[in-house]
Amino acid sequence: MNAQQALAFVEQHGVVLASARGKVPTLTEAIIGAPIKGSWWGHPEGTRIFAVLGEVQEHDDILVCRLLAGKLTLVHRRLWPAVAALASELPAGALARVRQVHTASGKHVNQEVPFPQWLPPEAAAQAKGLDPVRARQALGL
Repeated sequence: MNAQQALAFVEQHGVVLASARGKVPTLTEAIIGAPIKGSWWGHPEGTRIFAVLGEVQEHDDILVCRLLAGKLTLVHRRLWPAVAALASELPAGALARVRQVHTASGKHVNQEVPFPQWLPPEAAAQAKGLDPVRARQALGL
């Protein structure tokens, strides 16, 4: 799976885990088309996984947060109103946008933008009229 296919995968499913296992699909496993035993970093396709995952996480239509069990979760833009509608029910920090920044020393550091600072106005407006039950269903919660 290349980055364009991975983006389509996230759009189709709406909510996926970056690499953890859970009740929703895992993007790293979708990228290689098979379950991963152990860390994907040590997988023979680790470099390709890193490149595709990074490109998907940087896409404007993807929210990277810790929505599911505190694990990196990717949420497609079409579900951002559902995320916003349930914000008051979710753990503090679960909806902060996580971005990985590469420092001059080569270290990777996570920067977080708190909710709702990252939320576009149109998604916030759509969230106001959204039934919480339908929002939970849309997100698979």
